[in-house]
Amino acid sequence: MNYELIALGLLTGTLTGAFFALFDVPIPAPPELPGLMGIIGIYVGYKLVQAADISIDVLDSLGL
Repeated sequence: MNYELIALGLLTGTLTGAFFALFDVPIPAPPELPGLMGIIGIYVGYKLVQAADISIDVLDSLGL
């Protein structure tokens, strides 16, 4: 795990959130806990499928 990238991602997110708050613009993320949990769930599901080494080639399935 690359902790430098994690720190840069957190810093970027913090600065972006501060920018949105400074200019009174709504953030492009769900402002409620259930919405945030949905985003975390998407990430967890993605990681679970990667860990199981399962994939479907969509273009191959469509015959392209």
